[in-house]
Amino acid sequence: MGLPFNMEILFNKIIMNILNLNIEKFFQEIYNILKSSKKELDEPWFLIKEIEYLINFNDFEIDCFLSSFDFIKKEQWNHISINKIQFILESLKILDYDVSKLSRFLSYQGFEQLIKEILKLEGYSVISNFRFSDKSYFKYETNQKRYEIDVIGLKNNFLLLIDAKQYNKRDSFSALNKAADLQYRRLIALKKNKEVLDSIISDLVKYPNKLKKKLPLKLIPIIITLEESSFKTSCDQIPLVSIYKIKSFLNELKDNLQFFNYIKINKISIQKHLE
Repeated sequence: MGLPFNMEILFNKIIMNILNLNIEKFFQEIYNILKSSKKELDEPWFLIKEIEYLINFNDFEIDCFLSSFDFIKKEQWNHISINKIQFILESLKILDYDVSKLSRFLSYQGFEQLIKEILKLEGYSVISNFRFSDKSYFKYETNQKRYEIDVIGLKNNFLLLIDAKQYNKRDSFSALNKAADLQYRRLIALKKNKEVLDSIISDLVKYPNKLKKKLPLKLIPIIITLEESSFKTSCDQIPLVSIYKIKSFLNELKDNLQFFNYIKINKISIQKHLE
């Protein structure tokens, strides 16, 4: 059973008005509001009346309009909440801003989450904030027993180990080089802890029976930064990639692999978890 005749006319009128609105102006206003929000808030709340774009909308029109977007939701007490990550991903289709500019109002954790979501959109299976203990003799060389990898992504035979570095200013090469050295150390530790590596692959792989065809796996340590650096790799050939160029980096990874330092894994033991 459809809407009552009068209600259907009103609803169609609202939809037509929405289609004729300048959506770019709405996104620009949301962007400006988010710039002033606290970075540690992943889904900040704002009063609806703070959104100038919505001032002339009635409650019904606001509900219809907001339902058109995944990143914004009407809350109680005449508030809306905005998911920063979803807003950034939607804004790339609307605003003439690159992803690095849109990322500036994210917290460190939000920056990691954005990288994770971009990888997922590019077809990677992803986990984040992975911690593991080094049970090998490598810990005696490094005096480090525990490690954390910000984002791990698997696609085809590429296993990316990503360290997210969000800085407001351009990093010195020495800082980037040090971060790359530490990331390579995490890679070595992971290789030396085979059970941990097997567990990661088990969590990420969708079709275990097809994995053997993709061996050897290529484990690639990567530093992803907010700002773009004039350096493309560290002294040890670890990729230094700005989030602005992450998609092109992923698309060209196979062709550029020869320029990067990575490790091959020829054997993996997969044990799928029982539901």
